[in-house]
Order: sequence, then structure tokens, then C-alpha cells
Amino acid sequence: MKPKWLLLLCLLFASTAYARHIAGGELFYTYEGPDPNNNANSIYTITLRLFRECNSSGPTLESEQATVGIYEADVLLRTLPLPRISDVNTISLNTAAFPCLVGSVGACYQVALYSASVILPNSLVGYTLSRLGCCRVDFITNLSVPTGVGSNYVTRIPGRVALAGGFNSSPQFNVKDTALICSQKRFTLDFGATDKDGDSLTYSFCEAFSSPGGNNNAAPPNILSQNALPYRFPFSGSEPLGDKVTIDPATGVISGIAPASGNYVVNVCITEWRNGKPFTEHRKDFIMAVQSCDFIEANLPDKIIQCDNFTVLFENESNSSAITNYRWNFGDSLQNTYPQSGSVIHTYKDTGVYIATLSVTGPKGCIGTDSVEVRVFPGFKPDFTIGGSCFLNPYNFSDRSNSVYGVVNYWKWNFGDETVLNDTSLLKNANYKYTTASVKNIQFIVGDSKGCLDTLTRSLAVSDKPLLQVPFKDTLICSIDSLPINVNSAGVFSWEPNINISNTNTANVVVYPKDTTQYIVSINNNGCISKDTITVNVLPFITIEAGLDSSICLTDTIQLKVTSKALQYQWTNSRNETIPSIKQPFVQPIGNTMYYVRANLGKCEDKDSVFIKTVPYPQSNAGLDTLICFGSRVQLNGSVVGSSFRWTPNLNMFNRNSLSPIVAPSKTTTYWLFSEDTLGCPKTVIDSVLVQVSPKAIISAGNDTAISVNEPLQLNATGGSYYQWTPSTGLSDPSIANPIATLGANIDSIVYRVRGDNGNTCYGEDIIKVLIYKGGPDLYIPSGFTPNADGKNDVLRPIPIGIATLNYFSVFNRWGQLVFSTNEIGKGWNGVYNGEPQPSGTYIFQAEGKDFTGKKVYKKGTAVLIR
Repeated sequence: MKPKWLLLLCLLFASTAYARHIAGGELFYTYEGPDPNNNANSIYTITLRLFRECNSSGPTLESEQATVGIYEADVLLRTLPLPRISDVNTISLNTAAFPCLVGSVGACYQVALYSASVILPNSLVGYTLSRLGCCRVDFITNLSVPTGVGSNYVTRIPGRVALAGGFNSSPQFNVKDTALICSQKRFTLDFGATDKDGDSLTYSFCEAFSSPGGNNNAAPPNILSQNALPYRFPFSGSEPLGDKVTIDPATGVISGIAPASGNYVVNVCITEWRNGKPFTEHRKDFIMAVQSCDFIEANLPDKIIQCDNFTVLFENESNSSAITNYRWNFGDSLQNTYPQSGSVIHTYKDTGVYIATLSVTGPKGCIGTDSVEVRVFPGFKPDFTIGGSCFLNPYNFSDRSNSVYGVVNYWKWNFGDETVLNDTSLLKNANYKYTTASVKNIQFIVGDSKGCLDTLTRSLAVSDKPLLQVPFKDTLICSIDSLPINVNSAGVFSWEPNINISNTNTANVVVYPKDTTQYIVSINNNGCISKDTITVNVLPFITIEAGLDSSICLTDTIQLKVTSKALQYQWTNSRNETIPSIKQPFVQPIGNTMYYVRANLGKCEDKDSVFIKTVPYPQSNAGLDTLICFGSRVQLNGSVVGSSFRWTPNLNMFNRNSLSPIVAPSKTTTYWLFSEDTLGCPKTVIDSVLVQVSPKAIISAGNDTAISVNEPLQLNATGGSYYQWTPSTGLSDPSIANPIATLGANIDSIVYRVRGDNGNTCYGEDIIKVLIYKGGPDLYIPSGFTPNADGKNDVLRPIPIGIATLNYFSVFNRWGQLVFSTNEIGKGWNGVYNGEPQPSGTYIFQAEGKDFTGKKVYKKGTAVLIR
């Protein structure tokens, strides 16, 4: 990948001011040589690279006092002050410095180096170097503790046990500083390192360490403290940026999709290897700032090699939303450009090497360009074979790859031996001898002269003996038969015993024992030996018993169960139906049927038959569903064909032992009629009948009332859909809910009955009594009332006769104070005013209403409140 500014080499904390200021650090050392005064000692230069958040209010790097604790077996050996040896360097990253960066972002940090030399004895166990700090920046996104988290920067000098006869210097990271990345954007950051000693390096994310707190100038403790930071789920030391970001263990490249905006503590551990063995670890602890930003970028891979066909997929690996235009040139035509998309497919007309170019544009005139070498040479087919017998002998690995336009010239085998690291080969055809038996994961990387490269993987089961596959372990034959046995394996064969067997030195033999015999087959493949045993059971003859005659229910399925040691079976029946040729088939006879079976074991044969009688199922008919009114009864009408029956549920059922019981359910109920038979079909057949219970209509005719002669009375029934009033005397329409009644002087009183229903047979009734006053419209007001809550005469209210509208009804105490007033007919005074019961005594009332002709009726008087 070609370098690009778009990754912004600053992974540091960038925010407003915080009291805590440290944003990362790395402690490393360099071996300077032996002590000239004592060869048992060595000289090391210890260096601390320390990062500070620019806007914090904590100590400056100029005033920072760095002290390193040197520990042997986790016990403090000595302390080493590290004076500052560099100027404090400030780096600011923002949109002013990078105009093509989209979003409100910025990062500022300071970095300084602190270093000193020290003479240390050549230790067997080595040393651990530790620098404790109180003041890691606050509000780190992937930690569960928001504030007060300290830091502990650690590295290790290996001892003679881990690194016999050698010395070591820390590897140096390629990225000296840290970086700013954009949230939810794909990124790649090279965190690889170089090593002056030439050691092999592997990389991983690992837990960063905290400190007990205090201040940066506190003396290192006597016992080494290595406490992991409190990570917040789902983050951890091994996944500090979530599961979408990984680090390549071979290269140290951190890549993936950045998490949500925030500040994340990341710790990279380098394991150093020498002579194929790991011997020490180096660490770098830093804060990665993830911000909401975007950028203009053309980002193509370093190389595209198409070895399958002539069609190549081109994709801009940057998904910036700020890109407004794409322009592609595929290198095979001057006019071959596509300006609309960041992902295009192009088909080349011929093989060759092409240079494809992408140019993207965005706001502020920002332009990004990149190019990629495209090699188009289809026809590369990788393949390989494996030959071998067991781990006692080498396995042969042979390349079978082909290349149409090039020559296969690169091979790399990894033989998957879990016990060593050097199980590889660069030969075209290789041999490898394993020391253990297990499943090996073989990897084969093969390439040709045109740059085509592919990787094949395959599992290889390495055994302690050659593969020997017998067709069966145990079989049965008849004494007059012979049996061919074919074994799948390679090698020199031998069979024993050499009795009633032919071709004993081959994989394919024929046996014809007269008694049960165990044959042992052996193969020898270049000293690898396998054995297996085949038991051939021999019967002088066979028999078959088809079982006892049976009865089943008609249309049921039955399994025919025979007793025999035969291996082949042939079934027929009296109805010429087709039956599977198996030992115990399932059949479904449609009537009484005889079944015949013929059994064979080779040339030995026997026959038998069995009769299956079919009996019809019993029958049950619970009758038709019905509807009744609540409180009514209904007779069920069931019928059965069977020897017995029963009803359920039988609550509120009369004559339950009859097929015609009477039921009186209180709610809708399903009744089940069970019919059973004892004539050969012992099955129960069930039928049901639903009795729906419809509630009676709750009809209301209204309250009893009184009217004047010839005063129209509006009746109003409720609770139903259909109504009928009786008698029809004086009614405008007796079949509606609200007829008008007009009664003359010839009637003193009348009782109307109204029947209503909801469209079914379930009805309800109510009555209303009407008194006819012949003195004309009037307001009758009692002379006294007793509001003692006994339900009798508790309220003082006007009784309207022939009154259509009540204008007012008012009550006053003896001081003329209004204590109650209403204009609603039916309402009255309960003797309470302002929430307080009024005393016994005389109260004055006034009332006025209008009759049905509009004439006013006025009443005034007194009423006595009695308590």
C-alpha cells in the first residue's frame, strides 16, 4: 500500500482541558555493551517516551520527573531517575492543517524523551522495568472507571535462562507517535517494528496496566505492581477497539472499522523470538482518538492479480461520503474511463500487465489519486497430492499445479506439524516425516512467473498405521454359500487362517467357511502395519416366523414383525399389493389380508405367512350445534356405532347415560361424545356438539312516572335491538324503543310492559307505571325531609307533574342565604352546604317550571329539615 496522509499520524487524545494529562507512554532500552570494569555486568540505556494532552491543566512535560523501577523477580533492585533529553515537541492536527479533512476535528499532543544509562549484573531471570504514573487522561471510552486511572509502562530485559549467551535491545516501533482515525471508517495503521538484533517479532493486543495513584514523583514500590486496567464490556485488552479491529500478528498492522467516537486506551505487545523460541516481551501503551470525520481518498491495493478470467473488480477502499466524483482509467485504452462509481468491473481483452488509475474529487478542490498494477493471466490452476502410510515413514507432497501463460515457479509448504516451527519447505515436491499421529492442517502456497499466487489447505489424518478399510466387521452367510470380501488399502496383504479362502495375498478374497470363522487381514506398507478382523457367522439353514395372526382397525397401519436371521426378504399378499422388500415393513390393509414372506440367506430359504383381520372403527355423532338462551335447557341427540359411549362434560346434564341427555349449561359449552368398541378395534372415536348460550337481553323501560291528562310522555326502552310494548293504549307505535304515550282523563294509571331482544330468541322484559293527574301540570314539593342516609326521604326534590322543563329549584336558609339550586328534573338537596351538614329547621324553597304547552308553573313554600 502506498503511504497516504489520510490516516493522520496522530492517535492521541484530543479534547477540552482535563486535570489529568498523560496520554500514553513507551519504556524501552538499548544494550550498549559489557561493563569495561566488570564483564559480569552490562550497560543499558533506558528511555521513556511520554505523551501529554496539550490542553490539560496537569504538569507540563518540562516539569515531569520520570523515575523507573528496576525489578528482579518482581522485587525492587534499584531506582533510576530519567532526566529529559529532548525538547518538548507539539503536534497539532486539524482541518486547517489538512483542508481535505471533513468534520469538526482536532488533535494536539506533546511528546518528550527521558533517558539515562545504567549498569546491571547479568541476571539469570532478567529484569522488569516499570514507570508508574498517577495521571492517565480521564473519560477513556473503553474503561469502566471514568476518572482516576493511573498508568504503568513496562518492558522486560531477558535473563540468561531465556536468552542463554546473548543480549537484547528493545524493538523500535515504526510509528513513533500516535494517530487520529475517523469513527466507523475503515483504516489501516502500520504498527510494525524493527529490531537491531535481527530477532523475529510477533504482535498482539494486550492488557494495559494501571497504577495505585499518588503522584508522578512517588518512589517505585518495593514489589512490582502489574494490575490490568478495568476494561468496559465488550472491550478488553485483546479487543481494545472492539471486534471489528484486529492486529496482524506477523506484521503489526492494525486494521478494521473504527469504533464510535471516543478515546480508547490501546496496548501493543511485541514478542521477540530467537532461534525459534520466544524470550521476552515489549509493550507500547497509547490513547487512540476516534473522532467524527471523513476525508477525500483514492485508495487502491498495491497489486491486483487476476488468474481466473479476464474480468477484474476495481473498488476504492475508501468509503468517504465527501467524494463527489470518480474517474477510472484501466490502462488498456485512452478513452476507458468511468466517472460515476467507486466500484466498477472491467473486462480486459487480452493478457498483460496494466496500470489502472483512480482519481477522486471532493469539496474545496480536494483531489485524491492512486494507481494499481493489474496482472491479467487467467488459467492458473493450483493443486497438490499427498501420499503416505503412517508417521513411521515420510509423506510425499507433490505439486500438480498448471499455468497457461506462465511457469509454476514458487512453492511454500507448511506441513502442519504442531510440535515444531520449521515444518516448511520451498521445494516443488517435498517429503516430510511426522513424529506424532494426529490430524495435520496442510497449507500449500503456489505461484507462477506471472505473479499468480494461491493458497490451498487440506486436512491430513496422520496415523500410527496405514489406512485399512474393511467393508464390514461382522456378517452372516449360509453354509452352502461363498462370500467375496473387498478391502480398500495399499500394501502387502496377508489373511489368516488359510482355511476355506482364496487369493490370500490380495485385497480381494473369497471365503466359504462351513462354520463361524474370524478372518484377520494384515497389510504392510513400507513397515507400517495395520490389522483388522472380520467375523463370518455361518448357519446350516435359516427359518422365518411371520408372527401371530392379528386384528387391527380398518385404515390403520401395522408393522409386520418377523423373526429370522435371513438377509433378504420378499413380501406378497392376497391382494397383489406391492410391499417393500425389508424385514419388517409397514402395511395398511384395506380389508382382511393374508401376507406371505420368503426369506433368503444366500442360497438358504424359508417361507411363512400371517393373516391380518381388519375391523371398522366405531362411529360417533354428537348431533348438530345449537343455540339456547341463558337459563334454558336443550336435548342433545347423539348416535354411535360401538359397544359403549360416554358424554363429557356431564355437569348440568340430565340422563347422562342416554344418547339424548338434557343439558342446561350456564355458558357456551362443547359436549364430547366418546364411542368405543371391543370387537377388535379398541379405538375411541370422538365427536362434539357446540351448545351456544346466548344471554337474555337486559331491558329497561325507565322509572315510574306521573303525567297530566293529555300530556305527551316520551317512553324510552334500552338494552335490546327490537321492542314490543303492551298494552298499546295511547302509544304512537308499540314496536319501537321510544313511542310517545298520550293518555286521557278516562285513565287513572297504566302499566306498560316492554319486551326486547337482540335478534335472537332470547328476550328480556321490564315495566313502567304511569300515573295520570287530572288537575293539570304542577310541581309537588314535600314539606319535610330526613337526610339520615337510610334511603327514605333523604333528599328534598320537586316532583313534576306535566312539567316539561324545570327552570329552577332553589333552597334558602332562614337568613336568606342560597344553600342549593338546580334546573335538572330528578335532582334535589341532601341537606349539605359547602361540605357541612346543615342544622334542623325550616328552609324556604322556590321552584318554577314549564308544562308541555309552554305555560309557567311557580311554587314557593317551606320545608322542614329533620335530623
